[in-house]
Amino acid sequence: MSALFSPTALVVPFENLRMSDVEAVGGKNASLGEMISQLPQGVRVPTGFATTAHAFRQ
Repeated sequence: MSALFSPTALVVPFENLRMSDVEAVGGKNASLGEMISQLPQGVRVPTGFATTAHAFRQ
């Protein structure tokens, strides 16, 4: 898990997600976060947030 959010977070903005967060937020959410951080500006990626596995377990 990346250090961009707390392990007890319930939701995380896509901007704070990386592929290393797959276990916490799932593959699609982690991929969106990775695209936002890696693609050049001008490439449109929807804004949003991921609900974490921790939130599901609560």
